[in-house]
Formats: sequence, C-alpha cells, structure tokens
Amino acid sequence: MESGKLHLIKFHKRWQILSYAEAALYAIGIAVLFYLVSKNLWLGVLSFVVAVVAVLFIQRPWKHNLATTGTYVDAHVDEASFSTGLLLQPEDSLSNLAKLQRYKVSEELSKRLGAIHPPNKLKQALMVTLGLVLLGIVVQQLDLFKSVESVLENATNETQIQFIATDSIIEKSIIPKISSQDISVTYPSYTRKGTIAVSDPNIKTIAGATVQWLLVFDNSVTEVYLDRMGELIPLQKGENGYRIKQVLLESGFYSFKFKNEDGIEFTSDLFSLEAIPDNPPEIEILGLEQYTYFDFSDKKVVELQSTITDDYGIDEAYIIATVSKGSGESVKFREEKLKFKQAITKGVKSIRATKTLDLNTLKMEVGDELYFYIEAFDEKRPKRNVSRSETYFAVIKDTVGEQYGVEGTLGVDQMPDYFRSQRQLIIDTEKLIKDKPSITITEFKSRSNELGFDQKALRLKYGQFMGDESEMEEAPEEIESEEEGEDHDHAEDQENVIKEFMHDHDGDNEHNLVEKHEHHEENDTEEAEDPLHDYLHNHDDPEESTLFEESLKTKLRKALSIMWDAELHLRLNEPEKSLPFQYEALKYIQEIKNSARIYVHRIGFDPPPIKEDSRLTGKIKDIENYRKNETKEVENPFEALENAVARLEQFIQQESTFNEADNALFTAAGNELAKLAIANPSKYLQVLQGLKRIENNTERTMANYKFVQKGLLAALPKTAQVPGAKKEYTDDINSLFLKQLEVYD
Repeated sequence: MESGKLHLIKFHKRWQILSYAEAALYAIGIAVLFYLVSKNLWLGVLSFVVAVVAVLFIQRPWKHNLATTGTYVDAHVDEASFSTGLLLQPEDSLSNLAKLQRYKVSEELSKRLGAIHPPNKLKQALMVTLGLVLLGIVVQQLDLFKSVESVLENATNETQIQFIATDSIIEKSIIPKISSQDISVTYPSYTRKGTIAVSDPNIKTIAGATVQWLLVFDNSVTEVYLDRMGELIPLQKGENGYRIKQVLLESGFYSFKFKNEDGIEFTSDLFSLEAIPDNPPEIEILGLEQYTYFDFSDKKVVELQSTITDDYGIDEAYIIATVSKGSGESVKFREEKLKFKQAITKGVKSIRATKTLDLNTLKMEVGDELYFYIEAFDEKRPKRNVSRSETYFAVIKDTVGEQYGVEGTLGVDQMPDYFRSQRQLIIDTEKLIKDKPSITITEFKSRSNELGFDQKALRLKYGQFMGDESEMEEAPEEIESEEEGEDHDHAEDQENVIKEFMHDHDGDNEHNLVEKHEHHEENDTEEAEDPLHDYLHNHDDPEESTLFEESLKTKLRKALSIMWDAELHLRLNEPEKSLPFQYEALKYIQEIKNSARIYVHRIGFDPPPIKEDSRLTGKIKDIENYRKNETKEVENPFEALENAVARLEQFIQQESTFNEADNALFTAAGNELAKLAIANPSKYLQVLQGLKRIENNTERTMANYKFVQKGLLAALPKTAQVPGAKKEYTDDINSLFLKQLEVYD
C-alpha cells in the first residue's frame, strides 16, 4: 500500500521540477536577449533574476500539492477509479471495503505512474528561449540598438547650446561650436542652498537667484551677446571664455548671438527663464473655534496651537491681540503683541507654536472681547513675505446688562410696557411664581396672561428682523377660568387656548398663512413660474428678507419658536413651565447679539480743519461743476499675432514670398507671444523658436509654416461670440468631442 503513495509523491515532485525548469528556460531567453543587446553582463544577470521571479509568480508551482496531484491522476488513469485520495488517508480510519480498494489502487499506480508525464510546457518554453536568443543575435549583428543610443545622445545634445547662421545663403563659412558650457545658479543667501551647477539651458529657479553662463568656443568669435527679451547684453571675455551674470527677477526667454571672424552673425535657439516666487509662510491654527464664549464663572483661558511652515525659513512670528472694552460710541481698543511659548529660531522651516491666552492676565472684564490672529514673516530679502491667519474671537458674556428705567415715584411712566426685554420677562415671571401663594387666583391668571401678551410683543419685535411684516395686534381678552359656582368646562378653555397659540399660526393673532399657502397653490397652476425668481431679493419671504447671515438667521428662528412655547404656557397660567423656554430664548438672543458685532481694525484718519467763517453760510460761489470728456480707443493686444497667422496662410498657399516687411511683423508677433509665454514657457517655447527661425531665414519650410501657424492660433484667445453664426443645439458630449479633435488636429 505504501508503494502506491510513494509513487504518487515522486510524480508530484517531478511535476514541480518541470514547472521550475520551464520558468528557468523563459528567464534564460530573456537574459540572453538583454545581454546581446546591451553587451552588459550585469544587466543580463539582473534580467535573469527578474524574469525568474516574474514567471514563478505567474505560474506559482508551489500551489501543486498531493491533493491536486491525486485529482490529476484520477482524471488520467482509469484503473485508479477516482480512489487515489484513499492513499492520502490513514489506514486506521478506513473500512474494510476502503482498505481493499486502497490496496487495488496502490498496485495499479505502481505499474502505470511511470508511463504518465506531468503537465508541462517545456517545448513551448524552449521554442520561446531559442526565439529570444535569435532575436538578440539579429539585433547585435544589425546594430539596431545604435538607433536607440543615437536618440539618447540627441536628448543629451538638447542641453548643449547650438548655433545657426542667420543668413542661410552662406554655406562655406565655418560655424563655431561651444566646446564647453558651464551654467550655475546661485541662490539668495537666505535660502542657504549656495550655488549649484545645471546642464539644461532652460533655467527654472527661485526669483532673486543669480544665473551665470560660461561659454567656451572652439573657434574665435566676436561680439557675443545675451538676447534677453529683446535686450542685448554683452558677455565679458576672460581667459576661460565668455562670462555673464544675470539676476533672475521675472520669467522670460533668452538666446545667444555672436559673429565669427568673417562677420557672419550666428544665433541660438530660445531658452526659457522661469522665476519661481518665494511663497509666504503658511499658518494653520489647530482645534480652535473662531468664536469662543466664556461665562463669568468659567476658567477664561484659550489654548492656541498652530503650525507655521515656510519653504526656505521663518524669520519671526507672533500674536496680535486686541482687547475691546465698552459698547456703542464709547468702545475702546487696546492692542498687544504677544510672543509664543516656544522661541522661534530663525531659518527653521516648520515650527509648532503654542500659547495660552489668559483673559484675566489681559485685564478683561465682563462684556469685553478679544480679537487675535497670528502674523508670520519669512527671511526673504530685501522685503520679507508676510502672512496672517484669520481673526479669532474670545468673548466674556455680559449676563447683567444695564437697563434704562424710570423711577417709581414719577407721576408718568413714559416707557411702554411692551418694550420689555426677555430678561425683564424672566424677572417678572419669577416674581409671579414667588407671589403665587399670597395672591388670588384671578390676579395670578391676569398677571400670567399679561406676561403672555408681553412675550408675544417681544416675539413680534424680533420677528421684524426675520422679515415678518405682520403688525402687532391686540392681545386676546383675558382668559376666564372657572370660578366657584360657574358651569363652563376648564378643559374646554384650555383646548381653545392651545388651538389659538399652537404653532399652526392659524389663529386670530397672526396672518392666516395656511389660507395664503392654499391660495398660492391654486395660482401656481394659472401663473407661469417667474424666471427672475432666483435672482431677486424677495422681501415678502421672511426667510429671504433678513439681513442676517445663515447661522444667525437659524438661531433667531429657533429663538422665535421657543418664544411661542413660552407664550403658550403663560397663556395657560403655567409660568413654571414657561420659565425654561424663556431662559433658552434669552440664551439664543445673547448669542445673536454677540455674534452680530463687527470688528474693524483701526486706521489713522485726520479730518481736514473746518473753516468756521464759511461754515453753515450756504454760499456756493467758489463751487464749480466738474466735467471730463475722454475718448479711448480699444486696442487689440494680439493684432500682430492675427496678422502673422494671415501672412503664414499666404506662405502656405504659396500666394506670396517673404519680404523685408515680414521681419518687423514676425518680430512684433514674437513679442506678443512672449508675453503669453512668460506664464507658460513650456507651451509656447517651440512656437517661439519656429517663429525665430522664420525671421532669421534658417527654416522657412512648409512644415515650419504650418507648425508656427497652428501654435499662433492656439495662443489667440477664443472669441466669446461669432457674429452671424447660426444658433444650433449642441450638447456637452459633442462639444467635448469637437474640442478634442481640435487639440489633436
């Protein structure tokens, strides 16, 4: 029995070995190909290792186990009777019939497994390997890889400055070439980056850096100039070659020009100069709400945590705190400059700065407000970049505000009762609750009903800020309750009161909004929707007529809703239940008053002195009317580009030849295109080079004409409207498709 299992294990190992051999054959073919093409032994070894790992990962021969091997044997050996799995089970767990079947399968596998071959693709792998080897031999014999090397060499030669004679008629003249070029960029001292050497003539560095060129020619040259956006700057001749330094303050283009001994002028292609601005510091305040409120009994401390980062280094940072005292016209401000808890080291690129703002230390009292923000500077020279964070607010709530009143001994009280504040209503409600045991039921209900009226008057007063234009109506008659000996039902009265003062707003105290809404729904079917509805400020809608922002409007709406509940319980002679709603309404009103305050930084202003002799006299003798007439002509900033496109079309159609006037036209077009190219050098650099070749008569070919014309058309701004064009329906998909066709045209 064990002989059959042993043969099954041998078959499984043979299957795995063939799988690994197949992967090795593929890897050998790939390695030989890379070695023959690159002629580098290490590259061949590396490709062999990578190929082996890749093929093994795809085939995964380690996944084959005895169970899968048994399944394969059952499918290809009929005598196994799909019972190979019995060989893998312990003999003690099998029945007598299973043991007999296991013995039979073991005998059959011992005879037949040697003639069965595991599944493999060795022939295919061998053919692929031979094909890869032959391909490598062909590539090596034909030197096809040299074309790739030449492409790489051309790519490296692009960094070398090449010159072309401006007059293409002269052919026998020797063109001097640059034997060596050294380009170095010296960063500003505050960046601490020093001087670096670059190989690409297209310079991209920080604004304020100094760029130096050192050019060495293989033949004698004269009058070497740097052409920077039309400005010719001569290079200084030294022992090592021609040298020039330029401070890069703004983006642009440049090229080199020189003359040889025969006086023939040569020029190079255009190269870009891109100045990257130094960004100001970035300030982020962590985990702090913009508005922080404190009660008098709270611990009045603000924990300020922030991160300040800069690309080259922070110079200094501090907190500007302004304390506001008083209210109205008597408000006073005190400004202080606070340092962070951590000392800021100059030149550090990132810092986590914290500060504990103690309002008591700042000598703040009840009702005072604190405005603070962070200001940070970097080390840019000569003028530092500055940035500041948003302004944050810390307020100590004033829960006991002074109220104007009239002495009780005066004969006439000229202050209307219906101008009571919510705080006065709370005081009166608490007094009513306190006096309830000592007064009659009739007086208690009368005073509670009067407080309900005052609550309604206050609600309507605040409702005007939400655009509620309903006028204050008379309060309902005092709600009569049952006295001793009366027959009416008290529950019925309460039900009527609830119906009248619930939030459906359909009682006598407010406009019947339900009828208005139903009437509006009936008119919706008759009147067409106003197309200007989304663009008008509708004062009829209380949600849109308010002058508050969305957050304050939501708080005010909540306060009005709470006032409804407070009024309801006062009308029901339940001041104890009304008092919590009044406190909650007072809280929202106080938050709205504090949030609606506006802080404006102080600025110095000295008004002109008033002439007392002419003040309030009404004389206008020296006052004259001012009238100014000015005529302006609309200039086309891309006139030369449009004319150049039209002129290039004549060259393409072979309707005209190049003349002297075209030089001035293409020069002007190049200047206009250069203004656009400053913002995007990579997009217009090749178009500028092609335009320069046409101007210098170095490449006046049909292909260059078409290339430059296409680039100029892409640079011209799109017109918003086309006069005379027919209006046709086009969907977004078709528009995007047409734009893509224009891009790849």
